[in-house]
Amino acid sequence: FFFLILGRTTMEEDAASWAGTTAMQPTTGSGGKKNETDRTALVSARLKQIYRKSVYPVEKRHRYDYFYESPYLTDVEFESKPQVMLIGQYSVGKTSFIRYLLGRDFPGQRIGPEPTTDRFTVLINGPEERTIPGNALSVHPDLPFRGLERFGVSFLSRFEGSQLPSSVLRSVTLIDTPGILSGEKQRVSRGYDFTKVVAWFADRADLILLLFDAHKLDISDELKGAIDALKGHEDKIRCILNKADQIDRQQ
Repeated sequence: FFFLILGRTTMEEDAASWAGTTAMQPTTGSGGKKNETDRTALVSARLKQIYRKSVYPVEKRHRYDYFYESPYLTDVEFESKPQVMLIGQYSVGKTSFIRYLLGRDFPGQRIGPEPTTDRFTVLINGPEERTIPGNALSVHPDLPFRGLERFGVSFLSRFEGSQLPSSVLRSVTLIDTPGILSGEKQRVSRGYDFTKVVAWFADRADLILLLFDAHKLDISDELKGAIDALKGHEDKIRCILNKADQIDRQQ
């Protein structure tokens, strides 16, 4: 306990030093965007320095990676784009919502009235259109998905990347999730622990969009479990009621 307090104090001192450094950075009107980029790089570099100096030794000594099943942070995770995860029951409009944001179709897109998206899909910016297998994503040195291999081959076979050139994806990474089903049979047939995977992504997401269909507001057992997995991230959650324009005020 005493060691933890010392580590925290050191981290606070480093943070205070960093705050003083950033406060002295000049800003100019003509180079505002460049200064913003420089400040972002400075923040990322200092956060990495604070983590390596003050947090990582504590995690390593107390086996944080073992007890919390979470590997140590890498530079890629500090530098990764903000992540937005979409969650909802099947046929609620998650994939259509992403398609609207991008203004186009994307590789691996599946849209239909029945459960069509049966996998976690990460949408990333890239020079060419292609799909990337989940096992390749989980070990890619430039992507922050290291650690997903712990969920097994069954999950990795239902995890893929969708790469395409997009102005939206230059600044953010979108995560489309499988349509949430009802009934024990469907849950078991997934072959992996859906709620634990949702919790893994929720820990790393900057925004979580929880979509509901105005005509289907019932909450299945699996959806309830997924919502429970989001506890502690309430500040990230935004609820979207799809097809709300198709019902009257009384409904």
